[in-house]
Amino acid sequence: MLEELITWDKEVFLYLNGLGTETWDGFWLFITNKWSAIPLYVVLLGTLYHFFGWKRTLIALVFIGLLITATDQLANFFKYGVQRPRPCHDLDIGSLVRLVKKSCGGKFGYFSAHASNSIALATFFSVLFKAKIKWISTPLALWALLVAYSRIYIGVHYPLDVATGILIGLIFGGLFANLSIFAFEKFGT
Repeated sequence: MLEELITWDKEVFLYLNGLGTETWDGFWLFITNKWSAIPLYVVLLGTLYHFFGWKRTLIALVFIGLLITATDQLANFFKYGVQRPRPCHDLDIGSLVRLVKKSCGGKFGYFSAHASNSIALATFFSVLFKAKIKWISTPLALWALLVAYSRIYIGVHYPLDVATGILIGLIFGGLFANLSIFAFEKFGT
């Protein structure tokens, strides 16, 4: 069963990765670049301050720092614990991978920290702003899903790496958002 799942994962990866074209490479490289989201983060920070004030914004920033640290470190723990090679390092399919960026990245790829971090942030802010900006979860989810998919497009993660990252991001984003709201009530007045 596990071998069938891994085979399916490789086949789906090769299909999705093979859909890429040079026309779209620049867009997906921009989306996958962690620095390209800085304007979004600035807007979210300003919105956070606008609705919650400086004290609650500082509390939220602490929880955001803890959130990213938790998802990042858990991804590293799994990468080195599971030791599943990235598609571009996989001896079975490595020559078939359409690697869009200059380097493949680290040797192991299960699970995608990009996917978990972007989904975690989208979930965190969606939960925090749900009473203030009802529509915000849709654009945040779209952004996070684009980041997650970009990892397949550029050739560095399998679909199951990304799906696991999405699941972890949803869990941790919701957990840390609710912890942040609890801290708002205790310390943010």
